[in-house]
Amino acid sequence: MSSGLVVALSGGVGGAKLALGLSRVLPAEELLIVANTGDDFEHLGLTICPDIDTLTYTLAGLDNPATGWGRRDETWSFMETIATLGGEDWFRLGDRDLALHVERTRRLRAGESLSQVTADVCRRLGIGPRVLPMSDDRVRTRVRCDSGWLDFQDYFVRQQCRPVVRELAFTGAADARPQPEALAALAGGNVRAVVICPSNPFISIEPILAVPGLRAALASCGAPVVAVSPIVGGRAIKGPTAKMMQELGLEVSSATVAKRYGALLDGYVVDADDAPGIEARLHVAPTLMTTLEDRETLARAVLGFADKLR
Repeated sequence: MSSGLVVALSGGVGGAKLALGLSRVLPAEELLIVANTGDDFEHLGLTICPDIDTLTYTLAGLDNPATGWGRRDETWSFMETIATLGGEDWFRLGDRDLALHVERTRRLRAGESLSQVTADVCRRLGIGPRVLPMSDDRVRTRVRCDSGWLDFQDYFVRQQCRPVVRELAFTGAADARPQPEALAALAGGNVRAVVICPSNPFISIEPILAVPGLRAALASCGAPVVAVSPIVGGRAIKGPTAKMMQELGLEVSSATVAKRYGALLDGYVVDADDAPGIEARLHVAPTLMTTLEDRETLARAVLGFADKLR
């Protein structure tokens, strides 16, 4: 098997599963994960970074398998109390999870960057691979529905994805600067592969690609770019991907996702039910990750396929 740096682009739950698999089959120094921050928002005076936190908890073995978000062994005294006081309780923050948001917010207000805070949290939780935000600048995903524009977490959590999606926008992306470590790594000449994890292409991966310079850096890093489809048998593995595709007038298929990424892709990993009609070079493998072994098996398959494309 080849050596070199693997750069993974990831959103939350689905991407974190493959990121965990990659972390278990690669030396820590050979994996760099670029996380979507378009989902970030301010709530109860705190800076919340859902995708970074899901990745962090998953890689640290602290994730909650029952909910798919937040920490395991959580308690909810804070949310119960704030509800009795008439506060906003639609975005649930567990007591252990809350500590991370409070500390992150304190450090950001003290002048640290999101990258610095994330790196230190990962170190303290014993996470070996680097986890980097796509940018230290503010980028916010917004959703246009029939009632107007909504902040992403309002659409996703408060309204539970019920509104029909008409358009997506990444506010601040055009002026954001790519995370400098990520850019340096991509330009360093030692990239083995770029892996686009099976995250929602519209709200998890496209915000990353919308940061000026990142798509070009990925395309010119000299390594194959391989995506894993988030669609299995015409259905989304996790989240509102299929619903969004339908409402945006797109066919719900792996082929549609591949076309969305376009010329950036050198290879595409799909489930056996989704291979026809895709122009990118294909590798067929089981992409449904229900066990830790599934995550590791898919990670090895993706890396082996990428190595053949070099």
